[in-house]
Amino acid sequence: MNHIQWEPLLERLLEAVWLVDPNTLRIVAANPCAADLLQLPLHRLRGSLASDHSASPQDLHFWSTLAQDGLGSLQSEALLRRADGQTVRVLRRISVLPNAEGPPLHLVAMQDQTQQHQTEQQLEHLLAELRATLESTADGILVCDLDGRIRAFNRLFAQLWDLPATLLSQQDDEAIHTWMVGRVTDADSYGLRLGQIQRLPLLECTDVLVLQSGRVLERIARPQYARGRPIGRVFAYRDVTERTAIEAKLRLASKVFESSLDAIFITDPQHWVLVCNPAAERLTGHTHAALAQCDATGLFFSPTRPDWSKDLLHQLQQQGYWEGELWYRRPDQSALALLVSWVVLRDGAGQPLNTVLFAKDLSEKLAAQQRIEQLAYTDPLTGLPNRLTLTERVGHAIRVAQRSGTGFAVMFLDLDRFKHINDSLGHLFGDKVLIEIASRLQTCLRQTDTLCRLGGDEFVIHLHEADAAGAEITARRLIEAVVQPVEIEGLYFNLSCSLGIALYPDDGASLDELIRLSDTAMYEVKERGKGHYRFYRPEMNANLLARIQLDHALREGLRAQQFVLHYQPRIDLRSGQLRSCEALLRWQHPERGLVLPSEFIGVAEETGFIVTLGDWVLDSAVQQAAAWLHAGTPCPVAVNVSALQFHQTDWVARVARALNAHALPAELLELELTESILIRDADEALERLLALRDLGVRLSLDDFGTGYSSLTYLKRFPLQQLKIDRCFIATMHTDPVDAAIVAAIIQMGQALQMEVVAEGVELAEQHARLLALGCDQFQGFLCSPAVPPEPFGQFLRQAR
Repeated sequence: MNHIQWEPLLERLLEAVWLVDPNTLRIVAANPCAADLLQLPLHRLRGSLASDHSASPQDLHFWSTLAQDGLGSLQSEALLRRADGQTVRVLRRISVLPNAEGPPLHLVAMQDQTQQHQTEQQLEHLLAELRATLESTADGILVCDLDGRIRAFNRLFAQLWDLPATLLSQQDDEAIHTWMVGRVTDADSYGLRLGQIQRLPLLECTDVLVLQSGRVLERIARPQYARGRPIGRVFAYRDVTERTAIEAKLRLASKVFESSLDAIFITDPQHWVLVCNPAAERLTGHTHAALAQCDATGLFFSPTRPDWSKDLLHQLQQQGYWEGELWYRRPDQSALALLVSWVVLRDGAGQPLNTVLFAKDLSEKLAAQQRIEQLAYTDPLTGLPNRLTLTERVGHAIRVAQRSGTGFAVMFLDLDRFKHINDSLGHLFGDKVLIEIASRLQTCLRQTDTLCRLGGDEFVIHLHEADAAGAEITARRLIEAVVQPVEIEGLYFNLSCSLGIALYPDDGASLDELIRLSDTAMYEVKERGKGHYRFYRPEMNANLLARIQLDHALREGLRAQQFVLHYQPRIDLRSGQLRSCEALLRWQHPERGLVLPSEFIGVAEETGFIVTLGDWVLDSAVQQAAAWLHAGTPCPVAVNVSALQFHQTDWVARVARALNAHALPAELLELELTESILIRDADEALERLLALRDLGVRLSLDDFGTGYSSLTYLKRFPLQQLKIDRCFIATMHTDPVDAAIVAAIIQMGQALQMEVVAEGVELAEQHARLLALGCDQFQGFLCSPAVPPEPFGQFLRQAR
């Protein structure tokens, strides 16, 4: 085929086309687009070498290689030279065109890439500018599409989030998002907020993120638009850690300024007020507007230093600080004492910028000083003289008495059962009672006498120049004043007091000694029924010392294992069989021999040692009962319980521990309680009795008939046994009244379905009468006294 036949087809092509002879590499045909591309007429283009139009050494090498080796289809970029010397970049595709009349031709099709190349250059330039802008911004930038896929981010973003190098060198969107979630302190809130942002593509928002590194980031999220539609989202992250800290400090400073209890004035260098806080308004009684632009130095004055302002200016200029006491006159003309501190604030060059004035109200301080002086000499509750005042007055009285030979009296007064008022009605009510009693006592004394409250419900009275007769008259008057009915908050009640008297110089030579001795005399009144007075006698000290020594000996005796238990049997009146026994405490004193409880129980209860001693008795009795049980001779054991023991909060638990420790069945333990235990707090007592009953322990009411003997308590409480006190048994065979009382107790016990036990049975006649009256059991010398465990064990074996 002649190449001339291709020309009509070539002319219709939109691309520039050459037909090149593969042997000569000459252009045998070309279309007008090719001529326009090279700006040559067709006749000059035809017959020219293809390499003549090359503008680069690489292209010349390409055509020489094509002539030698021949190629198949090929596509590449080439640089051509136009007729005017300008170059043009083209995309060149070379393919083989079969020729039926000769060797195949090379079809060279070319597209002008000049515009595209310019566009790409412009795009590259634009992208470079955008990248430079992205990197030069003060924010960390993250660009995502609508699905959250990351399209770009800058180095500052990577720095703010501490992205590791592995995430910078590879594209892993999920890993970057996971890293960011792990860096925030509140991952849940971060995830919820990010999900909300992604669900709302048009949302613009600002959030604050706190990273685990302590860095605080402000995140601004805005949609990215293209042709008016959102195509993604741009996140800008700004490090606001320092700004947040500064703002927090400023807020704190502002809050301190506003909420300060001290008045604060900020002035210019000439001391004209610029701003003040609310405390300054309250202090001066003027509004901020009224205080602004007034001379701060004109607000204050000093009654003792008229030239104080000169000293102020000198100190501020030399030291930048001044402090002193000034006064302020309020609008109502009242004067207010202030502690004023004045400070100069300077700029970097040392020039004054402002001054700050702090003013503290000294009214409370002055009042407190007066109050302290008052409290130093008076009782804060009643206003009576206190121990310090009493010491000074008695000291003066002693010096006068030493010169004149006259004496005086010191009384110690204590209210009886005042603790019950505090416990039942509260300390505030008790304080009102003390104020009332103090007022009454004061009216019973002369102006030269001194009534002092030591504390609690204890008062000490100094009777000036008084002998025993005068002291006795005053004591009666004081007691009479106390016993008068008291009315507080609509509640009427009566009180009494116990009073001890010591005389100077007969009883003591100092205040401390006189107080101690009158206290000892007062204690003797308490021991003998309260509500009276007693003069101190030397034997009182001996009795008190004896009680102290006995308490010490008791404690030492328990540590030295000097206490033992003896056991007295209880016998069934009808069958004569042994039913149980009572554990009775004995003190095997190394010098005094066997000491009975009547000689030491009172002191043990008074000092509280009865709790420790009672625990030992309980444990020892349970241990002995367990030993008899394991020996095959079981015997229920009764243990006396004191009021202090019973009212211990863990008393029931102590009983349970003793039973568990020695593996004793509860029904082999009986607890003997007095009526005073049950009526002290009936509800609490009932609760503990029910708990003891639930343990399986038997409960007995001891010394029945000598206390309150309330049938209400007998009906409510889960008691199984009544014990008739020995004082009724001792004379029942000779005294009809006691016999009737015993009969009534037995009948009442039977009516309440309780066993009745008679104590102290010593005579056969007593035994016979009790049997006739239907009494259930007895114990006493008629059968056996209390004996040590070994003889009682033999008794058990014989009884078995």
